[in-house]
Amino acid sequence: MKKNAFIQLMACITLCGSGLGQAQTPAAKMTDGKVRIGVMNDASGPYIDLAGPGSVLAAQMAADDFGGKVAGAPIEIVSGDHQNKPDVGSAIVRKWFDEQMVDAVVDVPTSSVAMAVQEIARNQKRIFLISGAATAALSGKNCSPYSIQTADDTTALSVGTVKAVTKAGADTWFFLTADYLFGHAMEAESTKVITANGGKVLGSVRIPQNNADFSSFLLRAKASKAKAIGLANAGNDTVNSIRQAVEFGLTKGGDQKLVGLILFISDIHALGLENAHGLQLTEGFYWDMNDESRKFSKRFFDKFKKMPTREQATTYATVTHYLRAIDTAKTDNSDEVMKSMKAMPMKYFGQEGVIRADGRFVHDLALYEVKKPSESKYPWDYYKKVATIKGEDAFTPLAESECPLVTKK
Repeated sequence: MKKNAFIQLMACITLCGSGLGQAQTPAAKMTDGKVRIGVMNDASGPYIDLAGPGSVLAAQMAADDFGGKVAGAPIEIVSGDHQNKPDVGSAIVRKWFDEQMVDAVVDVPTSSVAMAVQEIARNQKRIFLISGAATAALSGKNCSPYSIQTADDTTALSVGTVKAVTKAGADTWFFLTADYLFGHAMEAESTKVITANGGKVLGSVRIPQNNADFSSFLLRAKASKAKAIGLANAGNDTVNSIRQAVEFGLTKGGDQKLVGLILFISDIHALGLENAHGLQLTEGFYWDMNDESRKFSKRFFDKFKKMPTREQATTYATVTHYLRAIDTAKTDNSDEVMKSMKAMPMKYFGQEGVIRADGRFVHDLALYEVKKPSESKYPWDYYKKVATIKGEDAFTPLAESECPLVTKK
């Protein structure tokens, strides 16, 4: 009897000491005791205003809203400037993964850089939160099991703005296209929409990124006599091309109109309503679109003294969703976190959307028109809503996705 009692006692000690003898919440399984998120973008070039330090702040705000910890592990935000160069971006990400144990990379405007980062993240099974790059290929034919794309992509942007402008009568187009992956994709996607709606593309010109002088390109656009001049560029390149077009009087007669295919509120702020009024644009986020967006934007403005762009706000929402997934999964293991991110709806400033099998975040967007100076009632009051674009209409349908992760029926 004494021997049996001793065996039972030791069994109890073993079970109770290990936590197996009682019901309790499983301990979080974290790889190195921290959750590190790397925010990478253009911190010194044409995209500094639409992303840059503002995106770093947005990611930090998401971490702070979790109290600086998730599943018991401290959250650390690091940042890097990719200079819009794939080799520079790749070097930063490799160092983050190999030396700094970064768990996830977020933002990354400039689609060519994002493509390079996606391959490294795929190979090292680290998470890539694409809140910046717009080429639809990132969640299409080049999709990754370790990536989600929350940035409004080239398909959605062209469906919104290009379709509306073409159906309104601007049925001939000429493109000023940034000569890299995003610009090429934007022109190609827009051309599909134009053709499908009875329009025609009369020509295009490829322009180096971070260009200062658009005069010769604008003259070619004017000579084409196209009704719409599509600006398949972004950031300061878009601002400079619009400003110079206004100076040349390109749209003065009303026969030609400028169409920004990807515009941010930072662009409108830099141009001023006198130059920008009448432009139409597609946005998934506008700071003044509802109570939730205004609440976040006021907090952001208090810290940054500027209203957040779509990219900066999306970075906040994306990092928040990633941290929620870790909190739910109780681990920072990439496979488990990806399952968790795709299983739960992503909250996005007063609305929710799903993350599909291809990693594409689907949510509603809106077509806006930039107000005239006389229509603006308070600071940063720049947009009036023209139409809502349902998510299922804006993004490539899952049944048509080229992503190899999608099971076709």
